[in-house]
Amino acid sequence: MAKYKWSFANVGGVTRVRIQSAEDIRHLGELDKKMWTVLSCPVNGLEISSDSLSLMDVDGDGKLRLKEVIATADYLCAALKDPKTLFEQKDELAIDNIADEAIKAVAEKLATEGKISLAAVQAAIDGVTIEEQAIPAAPLEADVIAAYKEKQAEYAAYFEQEKLQKLGLAVIPEETPKPGMTEKKVKEMGAQIAEWEAAKAAAETANADALAAAKAEFMPLRKLLLLHRDFYRLLRNFVTFEDFYDYDKKTIASFEAGTLIIDQRACHLCIRVNDPAKHDAQAPLSGMYLLYCNCENKKTGKTANIVAAMTQGEIKNLSIGKNGVFYDNDGLDYDATVTKIIDNPISIRQAFWTPYRKFSKWIEEKINKSAAEKDAKAFDDMTAKADAATAKEGEAPKPAFDIAKFAGIFAAIGMALGMIGTALAAVAKGMSGFAWWQYLVIFICILLVISGPSMVMAWLKLRRRNLAPVLNANGWAINADAIISVPFGKTLTEQVAFPFIKAPKMKGEMSTAKRWCIGIGITLLVLVCLCVILHLCGFCFCCFCFH
Repeated sequence: MAKYKWSFANVGGVTRVRIQSAEDIRHLGELDKKMWTVLSCPVNGLEISSDSLSLMDVDGDGKLRLKEVIATADYLCAALKDPKTLFEQKDELAIDNIADEAIKAVAEKLATEGKISLAAVQAAIDGVTIEEQAIPAAPLEADVIAAYKEKQAEYAAYFEQEKLQKLGLAVIPEETPKPGMTEKKVKEMGAQIAEWEAAKAAAETANADALAAAKAEFMPLRKLLLLHRDFYRLLRNFVTFEDFYDYDKKTIASFEAGTLIIDQRACHLCIRVNDPAKHDAQAPLSGMYLLYCNCENKKTGKTANIVAAMTQGEIKNLSIGKNGVFYDNDGLDYDATVTKIIDNPISIRQAFWTPYRKFSKWIEEKINKSAAEKDAKAFDDMTAKADAATAKEGEAPKPAFDIAKFAGIFAAIGMALGMIGTALAAVAKGMSGFAWWQYLVIFICILLVISGPSMVMAWLKLRRRNLAPVLNANGWAINADAIISVPFGKTLTEQVAFPFIKAPKMKGEMSTAKRWCIGIGITLLVLVCLCVILHLCGFCFCCFCFH
C-alpha cells in the first residue's frame, strides 16, 4: 500500500500537518504520532461543547487521546457519504449525505427540505412522552412520614432503654419521642413506609428507563450532528493549532477562555487554570509575562481561575491585588483580582527602562528605610530626653560639642569633594577636544552599558516565548512548540488608542519647556556622575578603554 501523502504548512513558526480534505480525515490513523501537535488534552475547561467531547472520550477518563480522535474520524467517515462537509462545522446535515441507513431512517422523520438539524433532533428528544407507571400513594401523611424519619433513631433507642428498665438496668427518661407510641406501632409504621418507598423507587426507575429507551432512537442522530459540527474544530486545535494562530482572531482556540481588561489593555490569551500547583513548576518556562487572576460573578455565583498573557505595553501599574474585569466567551463578566505574577520581558523597549526602574526602586527603598530609621531614632531620642528630665538632680552635664573631635570627618568630606572635583576636571579636560559626534558616541555607549544586557536578555526570551508549558501545566500533552513571536504577540494584547487632545494648562503647572529643561538637566547630571565613576575606575575617554 502506498504511503499517504500529507500536505504541510508553517503555522506559528513550526512545520505542521494540514488537514484540508476528506481524504486527510480518512487517513488520519496513518499520520505519524510524532507529527501531531497535541497528544492528549483534558475534556473539561475547553471552549468546545462538552457534549461533543464526552462522546469522543470513549473510555470516560476525562482525557482525549490520539486513539479516540482517530476513532471519531473513522466513525464519521463511515457515517457520512462525503466527510468534506465536516469543514463547514455546521449542526445541520443533508439527508442524502447520511450513509448509515438506521440513522438516515430516523432523520427522514424529522427532516425539513431534505435537511436535518440538531435543533430539530433536540426538540424531538425533549418532546418524547411515555405512559408512566403510576407511583403508589403514600400510606401516611407527608408530615407523619417526615416526623418518623426524623425520630426513627430516637424510637429505637427509647424502646431499647424500656427493655433494659424492665430488667432494672436503666431508667426511662421523662421525655419520650412521641407519647402513646408503642414498639409495635412504630414497627408497623416503618414497614409501611419502607414498602411504599421501595414501590415508589421501582416505579420511578421503570419510568426513567422507559423514557431513556424512547429517546434512544434519536441519540445516534444527535451524536452524528454534534460531531459533524465540532470535530473539525477539534482537529484545528489538536493537529495544527490553526485556530490559535489566526492573526485576525476570527476564530478562538479551544483553550482561549475569554478576555481580561486591565490597565487599559485587553488580554485575549486567557486560559482557565485547572491545577495551580502544576503551574508553579511549568508556567515560568513559557518566557511570558503572566497574570494569574481569581474571577467571580456575584450575580450568578460563577467563579473561574485564569492565567492571562500580557504581550504588549508596560508593567509599572501591574501588581498583585490589582483589579480588572474578565469577560468569558459568552459575554458574562467577572470581577478579576490578580493573585500572582510571573515576571518576564514584554518588549525590548520595556527592557531598556528596566535597569533605571530597578535603580529608582532601590533609591526609593533606601530613602524610605533611612527615613524610617531617622524617625525611629528621633522617637528614641525624644523618649530618652523625657526619661532624663525625670532623673534626680545633680547628674553631671553632657560635655560640650568638641569641634576637634569631628575634624577628621570634615577633612574626609573635603578630600572626597576634592577628588570628585579633580575627576570632573580631568573628564572635562579629556573631553574638551571631542567632536560633537564623539559626545553622542559616549552617550550611546553609556546607555548600552546600562541597558544593553537587559535588552539582550529580553530579545532572547521574546524569541523563545512558548505557550506549550502553560498548556502542559493544564494537563495537555503538547508535542510541538507553540511559539508566540513579537508580531503575533501584538494581536493577543490590545492597547488603548486615544486620539490626541491637548490638555489645558492648569494653575501652577510647569510649562513644557521648563519640564524639558529639568529633565535634560537631571539626565546630564546622571551622565556626569557616570563619567566620574568610569574615570575613577580607570576608564580613558580618549581611547575608550580601561587602564
